[in-house]
Amino acid sequence: MMEPPTAAYHSHPPRGCSGRLGAARRWPERACIATLIAALLAGCGNRPQAPDWQGNAKAATERSVAAYLVGNARVDAAEFSRARDEVSRTGRADLLARVELLHCAAQVASLVFGPCEGFERLRADAAAPERAYADYLLAKPADAALLPEPHRAAAPATIADPLARLIAAGVAFEAGRADPTLIALAVDTASAQGWRRPLLAWLGVQLKLAEQSGPSDEAERLRRRIALVGAQAPAPAAAP
Repeated sequence: MMEPPTAAYHSHPPRGCSGRLGAARRWPERACIATLIAALLAGCGNRPQAPDWQGNAKAATERSVAAYLVGNARVDAAEFSRARDEVSRTGRADLLARVELLHCAAQVASLVFGPCEGFERLRADAAAPERAYADYLLAKPADAALLPEPHRAAAPATIADPLARLIAAGVAFEAGRADPTLIALAVDTASAQGWRRPLLAWLGVQLKLAEQSGPSDEAERLRRRIALVGAQAPAPAAAP
């Protein structure tokens, strides 16, 4: 608006690398923060030492996504800018497009919707999997075969990785397919990870549902929980 590059994407897997990570323009098969960013930005084994930008971009992207999820806007903004700067030094619009999509995916997990503006500026140079994922994040029809493996699942509840599960739940919510069971799953997922931003967003959805039934103990309980989660929220980033 969200799982990091091999040294570069080549038309054939580089020597010493697995076909899964080295194959041309393919999404990694897991969607957790570290694994996704590693597959996107890190070098693979049995190769010369990776250039500094790869390690720097990977670490900055991990810190940015993690900070976004816990609600630390100041760290998120600084690390996201650092990640983009590192990847931009390569002149690889396709790699930068993935960094943008990772951040947008974290926003979808937190029920923040809208075009992924950073990606849209790069769409013309992005490959089909990136374009499909960008459409998926907008709850638009997308070729499932081109999506990251977890997002080919029929239902968010079947996705093992917590971040991918929350992203899929966010897409379902935007598409009008989120029932109370899925909303409760998203709340439990965000709570278990300690991800304040998506937890507050999904608790807000639960609260609206409870309020629609009129005054209730459940609505009061949810208000108390929201107050508890938000009480220690980091200060917002300073305006530029």
